Amino acid sequence: MTSLAATLFAEPDPQRGGIIFKLLFLICFVVFLVILYLVRVPLLRFAGEFWIVDDAPENSDAIVVLSGDNFDAVRASRAAALFRSGMAPRVVATGRSLRSYASTTDLMKRDLVDHGVPATAIIPLNHHAEDTRDEALVVSELVASRGWKKILLVTSNYHTRRSEYIYERSLPPGTQLRVISAPDNDYDPQSWWRTAEGVRIFFHELGGYVHALWEMRHNDVRTP
Repeated sequence: MTSLAATLFAEPDPQRGGIIFKLLFLICFVVFLVILYLVRVPLLRFAGEFWIVDDAPENSDAIVVLSGDNFDAVRASRAAALFRSGMAPRVVATGRSLRSYASTTDLMKRDLVDHGVPATAIIPLNHHAEDTRDEALVVSELVASRGWKKILLVTSNYHTRRSEYIYERSLPPGTQLRVISAPDNDYDPQSWWRTAEGVRIFFHELGGYVHALWEMRHNDVRTP
């Protein structure tokens, strides 16, 4: 009887309790990893889609095509399609100056003409911008000088989220901005993690977006 009472009222062994806790934690952690593995594809797709903004186009004062088009000229092609559908009477071709006699704007202008935009409807905008924010300041000066109130901004699909964030804080106050996505062959949001280029683009945009958040943390949204 004395032995039974001693067993019932004995102090719990802290070492044994610690082992049970660690075992439960390990089981929960393994279950979490299994669930994470099972839902990895939807999560990766969700992450890939996050970078893409594609507003419905509306009649505007100008179509602005951001520099950095790829080999297939997807940005110029998308902008030309908008122009041909009557969304705006002019297209602004942005590009970096490479030499005093040449710039990437020249390439974009040729791509736009090849896709059906008359040369007279193209406004070349050469600049020395090193990144999207610097380019946005140059574009904003042009928009203000022309008195434009509605802009269609065309860029590659993966670049739309960052561009939207920057341009809504850079354009003249009251400017109506709609961001149009140009599908890029190098970035498929449904399978970006399967190619080296897709992974590179994803993390480049992640770094660029975080940098933009920090740089423009004190800038208010100016567009409606």
